[in-house]
Amino acid sequence: MLDKIKKDFKNKKLFEQALTHKSWLNENSKVRESNERLEFLGDAVLEYLVSKELYRLFPKKREGYLTVLRANLVNTKNLSQVAKRLDLGMSLYLSKGEEEGGGRDNPSLLADTVEAIIGAIFLDRGIDASEKFVKKYFFSDLSEKLSQPLKDAKSTLQEKVQARGLPAPIYHVVSESGPDHSKNFVVEVKIASRVATGEGKNKGEAEQRAATDALGKGL
Repeated sequence: MLDKIKKDFKNKKLFEQALTHKSWLNENSKVRESNERLEFLGDAVLEYLVSKELYRLFPKKREGYLTVLRANLVNTKNLSQVAKRLDLGMSLYLSKGEEEGGGRDNPSLLADTVEAIIGAIFLDRGIDASEKFVKKYFFSDLSEKLSQPLKDAKSTLQEKVQARGLPAPIYHVVSESGPDHSKNFVVEVKIASRVATGEGKNKGEAEQRAATDALGKGL
């Protein structure tokens, strides 16, 4: 499967770069760049394309649902599953130390490489080829994913924050108003130095909406 993807590349060097972990450069410093910049680009391309397709597929769903579903499709777990379908681990360029440490099966490393491949496809053949790849590998089992409970926004945000090595999100009530039978809570969630907010009839609902706001802002 990976051979077919490589064959479609006009610039094979971009494909090789997408598979190159930064650890490999310690032993091969002047051969090529690592895949970090491609990963950065691919992350943005993937989020755009998934957002576009979900907007098309679910015309009646609200922003909060679409945000959580998108997060379920682009999180580390799903990206690493795509990598395993492609048998990506065995083709990675890793240092001996990274390989001995289990790098070929590391979910975060595999997820980053999938994003790098998307970035490389975008540079090599443009947005249409990138969209074809994303639809094939991220939407082919969508009905199966929808048959299972989606992670709530707080759980999804927690996973994304942990994957980035950041401290856990901190929630606190900014304000509480209204009579006992009709309360309104405003909750703020802080991730590093960035902030998102949400409102709800109880603290839990407000926290979920704050998490949804954070996901929507890409925190």
